[in-house]
Amino acid sequence: MRVRAEFTTEPFHGEDEHVPAHVTAAAAALVDAGLEPDLGPLGTAVDGEADAVVTAVADAVRAALAQGATRVTLTVSDLAAPLGETRAPQLAAARRRGTSRRAAAPPATDLSDGLARLIAAVEEELGSPLADLPRAGKQQAVRLLEERGAFEMRRSAETVAEAMGLTRFTVYNYLNRVREPVEPPAS
Repeated sequence: MRVRAEFTTEPFHGEDEHVPAHVTAAAAALVDAGLEPDLGPLGTAVDGEADAVVTAVADAVRAALAQGATRVTLTVSDLAAPLGETRAPQLAAARRRGTSRRAAAPPATDLSDGLARLIAAVEEELGSPLADLPRAGKQQAVRLLEERGAFEMRRSAETVAEAMGLTRFTVYNYLNRVREPVEPPAS
């Protein structure tokens, strides 16, 4: 079974350039276990086989606590689990029926329907449901959704996360990368 583990360590130190020791120690434990963590300003995520990830995350939590973390919040998700129906029932029902998400969505009458249409358009453009995309594809999808204003809608990060099979803070990590200004090389 493949899983995704996502965790945050506290205390937060804002978005300054200093990365706290508890964050770097946790990341190092994951790398030492042969995993490739995805570090972001709101947390760390790692995918892999369940046994390897769970063992490595336990080591990462111990390392974070030893380096001053006062709290660790952890979510572990089965990557093969079906899309939940709590926030996106029409999208999940369409997947079960094998129909496109676009066909399942009723005509737009509110902002959540508009977000469903944006998600369906990005899925069509990328040729796959968001949940089936590899990490780079999910990052591209977040970029496309940001360009089209999807994240201006209330609770959009939760809805996009549900459609991608990720947690909200992973979507925020991807979104922060999109929003970071690219500095030109020094001449």
